Amino acid sequence: MASTNDHPGERATQDPVKLIGIRETPLSVDEVFRAVGDDAAGGTALFVGTVRNHDGGADVDALGYSCHPSAEAEMRRIAEKVAAEYPVRALAAVHRVGDLRVGDLAVVVAVSCPHRGEAFDACRKLIDDLKHEVPIWKHQRFSDGTEEWVGAC
Repeated sequence: MASTNDHPGERATQDPVKLIGIRETPLSVDEVFRAVGDDAAGGTALFVGTVRNHDGGADVDALGYSCHPSAEAEMRRIAEKVAAEYPVRALAAVHRVGDLRVGDLAVVVAVSCPHRGEAFDACRKLIDDLKHEVPIWKHQRFSDGTEEWVGAC
């Protein structure tokens, strides 16, 4: 009997990066989830980052995201790196820019792999690396009238 790793479904696909984008319009969890659908994937992990109403002990009223023109290319580079490190069947990541309100979706990423553990690990690596390396900046406006810029990298 052949090892389960010999089955093509256990390996990464040729081009697993299905969707990468920087959007000025509201994000769709359904779009990202559909993009990573794969019959050979036994596990799909999805992360949704939302605008919360507080940060560092201060109430947040609103925020805006802006990015460097290279942000989407950097997202793709990171996605390809994650796909090379894990047996990714499909991967997708979208990030919002512009003015957002509390509760809005800021980022949605998803990864499908043959097994759940791989999907969780790859999804965690994807969102962590995106937050640390992609040139996207957050401008937070607080209820007390103060504001701050938070850099992603």
